[in-house]
Amino acid sequence: MVCAIAFGTVKIMPGDMWNSLVHYFRGEGSANIYEGVFIEIRLPRVLLCALTGAVLSVSGVLMQGLFRNPIVEPGLVGTSSGAAFGAAIVFVIAEKFPPEVKSMMGPFLMPVMAFLGGLTATFLVYSLARNSGRASVMSILLVGIAVNAVCLSGIGFMSYIARDPQARSITFFSLGYLSGASWLQVKILLAVAAIMFTITLSYSKQLNALLLGEEEAAYLGVDTNKLKRRILILNTAMVAVATAFVGVISFVGLIVPHVLRLLIGSDNKKLLPAAILMGGALLTLADLAARLVLAPAELPIGVVTSLVGAPVFIFLLKQFNILQQKGGGNA
Repeated sequence: MVCAIAFGTVKIMPGDMWNSLVHYFRGEGSANIYEGVFIEIRLPRVLLCALTGAVLSVSGVLMQGLFRNPIVEPGLVGTSSGAAFGAAIVFVIAEKFPPEVKSMMGPFLMPVMAFLGGLTATFLVYSLARNSGRASVMSILLVGIAVNAVCLSGIGFMSYIARDPQARSITFFSLGYLSGASWLQVKILLAVAAIMFTITLSYSKQLNALLLGEEEAAYLGVDTNKLKRRILILNTAMVAVATAFVGVISFVGLIVPHVLRLLIGSDNKKLLPAAILMGGALLTLADLAARLVLAPAELPIGVVTSLVGAPVFIFLLKQFNILQQKGGGNA
């Protein structure tokens, strides 16, 4: 995170960082342009990026534990695209909302709409993919592709009827962006993430039991239906708020849990806190690359994560198919 703050179009030395923090907490203004860039632009961006990476990684752990397979992540089951569709509606139609609604919702209008869109899409995928009480990997992927296509069509329609500034905003949103980071967004996402992380950590034992299978977890006293509903709502709330602020960022929730399982195993008590740290570090590194590769221009961060994550997903899918073949289709 220190490197991500220091390097960019404007280089900020550690001394400027320290002086800026001292002046900020004393209530003084920035002494020079470097301190202003640090406190108003670079620091909130890096904090928002790290929080988003942590949220997406924890979401990947939860989704993989819930569906009991290693190749599920929010972008594949419709959560991200549904949230993006909800946010796109706000971009285009928010100006037509009654003034009372806009003043009452304030900065929470987009997160709420993103949450509703993400929850609806995830619920559709899970409900349509179920067969005899269980959702297989292949059915999840196929239904997820269909739901994602519907959401992307909705986003495309919103882009078509939008004016030029709104259409540009939707395009940047669909590719993932962090250039509009603000302290208000950091505070909102930090509050939501802190609450959701605390709650999800309390479900780590039940998620471990669910790895044995739904029937086995029920024998151990886990109400699997209630657990699924709560995890879906918690997961969607986290991803929707993050997506509302930074746009669609794919594959972070796929790569981080898989790497961590190779390193520390499948115990969710260890996976969840480790995902917070590694997810924040990985997305911060991706953002640094996005700012430096074409400097002074900037790549959308979703492009960077997709370039890395798509080959990893293909590799994991091939490995999963190999395991299924070796296990007689029962893996």
